[in-house]
Amino acid sequence: MIRKIFISGATGLIGHELVKKLFNRGDEITIITRNKAKNYDDFSFVSRMEQVEYNSSDELTDLISGHDAVVHLAGTSISDKKWTPEFKKEIYDSRIHTTRLIVDAIAKTDKKPESFICASAVGFYGDRGNEPLRESSAPGNDFLSNVCKDWETESEKVKNSGVRCVNIRTGVVLSIEGGALTKMLPTFKFFIGGGLGSGNQFFPWIHHSDEVNIFVHSIDTQSLEGPVNAVAPDSVTMNEFARSLGSILKRPSFFNVPGFALKMIMGEGAQMITASQKVVPEKLLNSNFQFQYTPLKTALVDLLLL
Repeated sequence: MIRKIFISGATGLIGHELVKKLFNRGDEITIITRNKAKNYDDFSFVSRMEQVEYNSSDELTDLISGHDAVVHLAGTSISDKKWTPEFKKEIYDSRIHTTRLIVDAIAKTDKKPESFICASAVGFYGDRGNEPLRESSAPGNDFLSNVCKDWETESEKVKNSGVRCVNIRTGVVLSIEGGALTKMLPTFKFFIGGGLGSGNQFFPWIHHSDEVNIFVHSIDTQSLEGPVNAVAPDSVTMNEFARSLGSILKRPSFFNVPGFALKMIMGEGAQMITASQKVVPEKLLNSNFQFQYTPLKTALVDLLLL
């Protein structure tokens, strides 16, 4: 069955692959962007491409009406800059404000979507040590936790319109196209690789292809609702991750960067790396989602050696 899918944030790492995945299976795709020049040569096949500032929900209502699902991925990358008060406001507004606009637009549509699939993050849980974190676990109380809580609260208002809501709490996405892995590779190649922070913190990771498939699974699985932990079931610490990476690259992995040094460089943003989150993808496992890239070495071999 051909489905009509509306996607915001389609030029990002996950959005770019998700658009292609959905198109290749026969879906009709509408994407919006604030920057029409960015990465859109690859998207000439989409059904509709709109350049929308989306400063009001009225600008989105007609675009969204008639779609079967809305996928919302837009948001400023939290690792682009040091977390100044101004950048923290940008991080917050780029998630909560745009989500509110899209939810309001959905409420006004004549033909509402069945599903609203909204990005979120495992930052919801904060720093939790060795505690297994399932979707039912309580939130943390730091900046990222509060962003994720407010983000999900805004998205859940779509249920007032009778629309199913799914919040994808994503871990660290592994890809050679960007993100944490590409930032770690140079240090290993120069024989100075290793863990970050204490190294004992749990590192919730996911292969980018599995991440894309989780979004597709969430669109298709009507029984899936609420928060969904998008992480691999293979829980590893930062040191275990570094050792696996070093082993595959045939490089040492014993040069840990201590937490205080990360905080000097990144400020409050160091919590993204030093926080321990032993996240369990309980809902995905219970809904028969099939991870392609687990354990960790399988994922790293696919990314780095194949």
